[in-house]
Amino acid sequence: MTAPLLLPFPAPPRAVRTAFDHLRQAEDAGLEPAGLQLLDRPWDPAGCAPRVRAQLWPWLDDVAGWLNGTHAWQTASAIPSCWPAHPHLVAELAVLACLRVVAGDAPTPHALEEWHRYALPGFTTRMADRLGIGCPPGRHLDWPARSWAAAHDSAESAQARRDLFDGDTGHGRSAAAAGPSARPLRGATP
Repeated sequence: MTAPLLLPFPAPPRAVRTAFDHLRQAEDAGLEPAGLQLLDRPWDPAGCAPRVRAQLWPWLDDVAGWLNGTHAWQTASAIPSCWPAHPHLVAELAVLACLRVVAGDAPTPHALEEWHRYALPGFTTRMADRLGIGCPPGRHLDWPARSWAAAHDSAESAQARRDLFDGDTGHGRSAAAAGPSARPLRGATP
């Protein structure tokens, strides 16, 4: 028995299908955008309920494997096995997978062609740009920009930014009393 030419796209789990159905029903009913925010969006895992994420993670892992086996001819296009340790890959893989479900459900091939033309190459290009040579098989590399993120999150840096914001808007103290932090930002005209 020979292997199939193409493996089918992994079917989304029940919680993901239910989320899509609820969103479609809410849209059909004309639910206000504020009400739509209460519904799970599988393409944005951080906003999903834990019960949805519990089914979403294994599905996204299957999708990553399917993408690697079906679309990753070059190593730069392969999703590393440590993808859950890369927040940008988690976010983008969820969007790509959900777009593929919607495109696969379309009554004509146009949406699937757009997925192949735009979504998939966009994903692989961004992944390669962000990971560089990244994580080789079996060896996760730590986040190279960790020290930059830590510096951004420090209390001193946050206060310096707030001082610049306050100086720009005149909040908190008068611009004359604000001193050097009231100077315009680089490139701004006084």
